[in-house]
Amino acid sequence: MARIIPDGWRELSVTGAAQREIETLGVLADGLPDDYVVYHAVHWTSMDGRFAIYGEIDFAVVNRAGDLLLIEQKSGFLDETPEGLVKQYPGRSKSVPVQMSRMVSNLRGKLAVRGDNPSVHTDALLYCPDYTVRNPETAGLVPERIVDASRREQLCQTIQRLLPAREETPATAKIHAFLRDLIQLDTDVSALMGHARDLVTRVSGGLAHWARRLEFEPFRLRITGTAGSGKTQLALAEYRATLEAGKRPLYVCFNRPLADHFNRIAPSGGLVCTYHQLCDQRVRHAGETPDFALPDAFERLQKRAAELPIGAAFLFDTVIVDEGQDISEKWRDFIFRHARADARLLWLEDPLQNLYMRPPTPLPGWVTLHAKSNYRSPRPIVDLLRRLLPGDLDIEAASPIAAERIEILDYADTAGMFARVKEAIRLCYSAGFKKHDLAIVSYHGREQSHLMTLDKLGQTSLRHFTGNYDLFGQPVYTEGDVLVESVYRFKGQAAPAVILTEIDFEVLDEKAVRKLFVGATRSSMKLILVIHERSAARLLERLG
Repeated sequence: MARIIPDGWRELSVTGAAQREIETLGVLADGLPDDYVVYHAVHWTSMDGRFAIYGEIDFAVVNRAGDLLLIEQKSGFLDETPEGLVKQYPGRSKSVPVQMSRMVSNLRGKLAVRGDNPSVHTDALLYCPDYTVRNPETAGLVPERIVDASRREQLCQTIQRLLPAREETPATAKIHAFLRDLIQLDTDVSALMGHARDLVTRVSGGLAHWARRLEFEPFRLRITGTAGSGKTQLALAEYRATLEAGKRPLYVCFNRPLADHFNRIAPSGGLVCTYHQLCDQRVRHAGETPDFALPDAFERLQKRAAELPIGAAFLFDTVIVDEGQDISEKWRDFIFRHARADARLLWLEDPLQNLYMRPPTPLPGWVTLHAKSNYRSPRPIVDLLRRLLPGDLDIEAASPIAAERIEILDYADTAGMFARVKEAIRLCYSAGFKKHDLAIVSYHGREQSHLMTLDKLGQTSLRHFTGNYDLFGQPVYTEGDVLVESVYRFKGQAAPAVILTEIDFEVLDEKAVRKLFVGATRSSMKLILVIHERSAARLLERLG
């Protein structure tokens, strides 16, 4: 059996052209003897991560001597033209002979510039499992190097004929090292991010899958789940299922940005709001207009909303409370007054994201599920946080995505902090992330943050919340390329690359750890900590 690099491909769930290539991997693994090693480009891009083989090589087969056979797979229909075989794509076409020639030429060129690489034989093969070439002589390729649908059972025999096993040579180890290095030459972060989102969504969807299969009456379910455990997917699944049943859902959380985010991804037909927005809607529905210019405006708003009777317009069949760790008993009672007698009630919380240090809200008689697996944050982030958390607050690293180590940049003063953030932005860009993939998260709130007062940092324009809302109730942001948010407002959201900055604490106490936890777990791929040198020393001392 041939060795496939990287392994784990049999467990990979993909669709489309990638699925056809995974099927081909099965043919190669089972049909070639252990004299051969097969490198699979799509697998590298999709799973382990971050990089694709140069020139989009589908498969690179290596024998014991280090000789190479590059395989280009073209699934589906091909056109036979006077210029040779052509593959049609939406809005464009590609000449298969030209593509294969460029593939081989590029690889040979990379080998040539590496002085330590000996001369090895390099060949190419076209594999089109769905199409039979009618005129091999005019295909633009040597017929012996085409395996079409009529000969696909002969793929492995053809490979062994073009690439005999031979004996191991001094070139073998160098060729394998070259291929492994080559995989890291061309960053394809955008491809990985798309796959990472799909893969994390799939594996973290387990909570929504089995939590919704629990049956008990009345349905009162409390989910105590860590960051990235799938709580939002569960909330969305419940919300959508309620609408599909012809009923009305209510989703209530504490944080306005989270409510705005959920409102964007949820189907229409229910109500998505924060606790204070629910109070505001109740008062306005009664024909009154809250006066937010008053110093005690929010206290007045809550008191007046609680006094109003609840009509049919504000009764719901499913009530979902998110960020439950921030919801007090008084707020809990007000929210649940909007549930019908037979409504499904869900309470989603993460004690580690309790930045306001509120006591747990009691829910007597409720069924509780604990979800400790973080599917979103890469393992280095979870490993760091586990070393900071007290023993009774454990989390599990379950992300399927590989990631680099966490980078820590320290500073001595505000000017130094600005310089370090600029350096962190450069590191993210050099790693292949784009401006829309990046979020700068301040350890402090808007009032204490120096960074959030800036519209520009070096050559980078910053986009941050102004504190105002437009006529449609949407938050108004400044014009800018890179988002800057506080750790409080960014709670419940995520970004591929996160710069957690302005980290400055005198004591690494429980509150400091929780703020680090919230900020760090916003990252799904890359995390950079910009931390005051005093705090960095305390952090490193704690980590040992």
